[in-house]
Amino acid sequence: MSLRPRTRSLAVTTVVLLTAAGTLAPAASAVPGGQAARPSGGGLSALVRYTEYGIPHILAKDYANLGFGTGWAQANDQVCTLAEGFATVRAERSRHFGAEGAPDGSLSSASTNLASDLYFQGVRDSGTVAKVVAGPAPAGPSRQVRELMRGWTAGYNAWLKQNEVTDPACKGAPWVRPVSLDDVHTRNYALSVLGGQGRAVDGITGARPPAKVPARTSGTARGTADPGEAARELFDTSDATMGSNAVAFSGSTTANRRGLLLGNPHYPWTGGRRFWQSQQTIPGELNVSGGSLLGSATVSIGHTPHVAWSHTVATGVPMNLHQLTLDPSDPTVYLVDGARERMTKRTVTVPVKGGRAVTRTQWWSRYGPVVTGLGAQLPLPWTATAAYALNDPNATNMRAADTALGFSKARDVAGIRDALRRTQGLPWVNTIASDSSGGSLFTQSQVLPRITDDLAQRCSTPLGRITYPASGMAVLDGSRGDCAPGRDKDAVEAGIFGPSKMPTLTDAPYAVNSNDSAWLANADRPLTGYERVFGNVGTPRSLRTRGGVEDVAAMAERGRLTVADLQKQQFANRVPAADLVLPDLLKVCSGPHLAEACAVLRTWDRRMDTGSRGALLFDRFWRKLVVAVPADRRWRVAFDPADPVRTPRALDTGDPGVASSLAAAVAELTAAGIALDAPLGESQFVVRNGRRVPLHGGSESLGVWNKIEPVWNAAGGGYDDVTTGSSYLQAVGWNGSRCPVARTLLTYGQSSNPNSPYFSDQTELYSGEKWVTSRFCEGDILTSPKLKVVWARERR
Repeated sequence: MSLRPRTRSLAVTTVVLLTAAGTLAPAASAVPGGQAARPSGGGLSALVRYTEYGIPHILAKDYANLGFGTGWAQANDQVCTLAEGFATVRAERSRHFGAEGAPDGSLSSASTNLASDLYFQGVRDSGTVAKVVAGPAPAGPSRQVRELMRGWTAGYNAWLKQNEVTDPACKGAPWVRPVSLDDVHTRNYALSVLGGQGRAVDGITGARPPAKVPARTSGTARGTADPGEAARELFDTSDATMGSNAVAFSGSTTANRRGLLLGNPHYPWTGGRRFWQSQQTIPGELNVSGGSLLGSATVSIGHTPHVAWSHTVATGVPMNLHQLTLDPSDPTVYLVDGARERMTKRTVTVPVKGGRAVTRTQWWSRYGPVVTGLGAQLPLPWTATAAYALNDPNATNMRAADTALGFSKARDVAGIRDALRRTQGLPWVNTIASDSSGGSLFTQSQVLPRITDDLAQRCSTPLGRITYPASGMAVLDGSRGDCAPGRDKDAVEAGIFGPSKMPTLTDAPYAVNSNDSAWLANADRPLTGYERVFGNVGTPRSLRTRGGVEDVAAMAERGRLTVADLQKQQFANRVPAADLVLPDLLKVCSGPHLAEACAVLRTWDRRMDTGSRGALLFDRFWRKLVVAVPADRRWRVAFDPADPVRTPRALDTGDPGVASSLAAAVAELTAAGIALDAPLGESQFVVRNGRRVPLHGGSESLGVWNKIEPVWNAAGGGYDDVTTGSSYLQAVGWNGSRCPVARTLLTYGQSSNPNSPYFSDQTELYSGEKWVTSRFCEGDILTSPKLKVVWARERR
């Protein structure tokens, strides 16, 4: 008897929602031009069904309305973060936050608000984004993406108009206001150029021609002892705070001959590069679920009924430099094949809070902007005879949304490859995918300057002969027209590699990447033969790569894998560094000051679980060791390219830095009042609404798959915050039904608003190593006990 009201209510709800879905018009691409131009009779709308943890399932009749529902729902969860990002791309940070303040780094490398504003105002004044967007597909956005973006803009603005902002981060702030379509496109443009112009904002906005003519220039960057090492560190992804892991297993390794995909991106826990989760559905046209970067109208990492994919930050260098030979009488004129070309002068003005507007000049060449440095690591002086121009092929790439949309409509890994071939839009990531038929894929299909090893050999400057072998960053002779990147026949535009040149591995038992190059995507089937700009071959791998390859190779060999095995791998929290060094480290435990430490480490489970005793001690020891003892002195067995997963190994305990690092870690924890055998979760946590949430996982240096980068604060009890780490997790498989078997987790929750119920709920799940069971099929959505239905619409 007690079940009847619930059953009747569910039945009524099902009928209403399915009727609503059934009355939706066909997809925009199938609607005549007049109706598609004004969907919903002049007002956009979408059905947003919320299930557990505030995950929206957005149902719409076409792409404009789907974009509307997505923009509306993103604003509902992340209005302050989005609004601040739009203030950034509108070049208004100095006006609202002060010129000397710093952005959060999510949309560029600018060190100050003023530098950020000068760059983005220059982008806006030049009309760069509008020109790219106006181009026809495939070089420009498709009609469907244009409609998505138009709808997203309207949805964000509609939410602002209809709702009160409650997040204290921006409640009542003047910079929270409606956005234009150009604002939305510019935000996506900023993400595209993050690895190129975005990396050099200070160097672009600070470039000045020399006031007086020095006698000479060396033709190489000055101010750094080793520019090759500086370039290597600048573009090194193996020791980055951000990054990702992903692995695809083919059907040959699984229990039911279908594929499996585990995605584990490591992204910021705060700010504008957070993920946000949703499902997007246009009946008969599109059905995809996953995580989107904020401000995106498409799913970035996700799955459809038949295929799943993830991304990892790639080693390809998405920019290069051209060294300009200047006219001795005018440092703003350069020579190409003996002919004089005058730089383009862009005068940019931005308003500043509490002061006068600031005007600066930027200088551009045929190759791109003149730049006087890539951060502090690599200064590039502009002298009377030489300057450097930055070539960024992603400065004409607004195709990433079309790539993502192609993934969202794919039915298998072949469809993923086809989307990459057609759109060529990914600026700085690899793609790993699997499908319900058992296929697996790794591909480093990214937009890179077409720098072949032959071109670098013929055209590198003295600086380039140092930086290209070390890092893959070419510095070419800008005085020669034949030194510009050429064009591949299968490339959508000149100056980039075509799809046939991309390192790709298909249908291997496993395909894995942890931000090293493509070489060891599968240790038994190494990828070679690609140009240096893509990455290196035959060099030491990071501990995270080595540990990951060990783990997934063992899983593939064991076979009969299921989604549960993916979940277990994600939270295994094994510490590869400990497995490498503990047997040797425990031999240096002489003296009473180290005896207790070694007793703790001897019984430690070599994991970074919240209950692991000794984990914090080893973590602090290891961080000190890698600083005190360089890699070339750390190991007794050197790296062997024939055995790259197992080498280097065997800690050289004869180096005095080993014992001193352990002693320093003991002293540090003792001074902080932290017991050497304290459970990790007592000293590794985040605070949410005044309550500590213990965290597992470990840093890049330790090689832990479940990576987090915590912030050390001894006075605050240890690691009391997280900058980057495991973010949108998905473990996906198939069982032959219409619904994929998917488990997801957004580690920091859907909302950054502390007043939201979705501010810390999934962080609590992460702390407990729990997952969310995906509700993908209509029946699963409609039977959610937390179902909440919102009809989001424009009100005119």
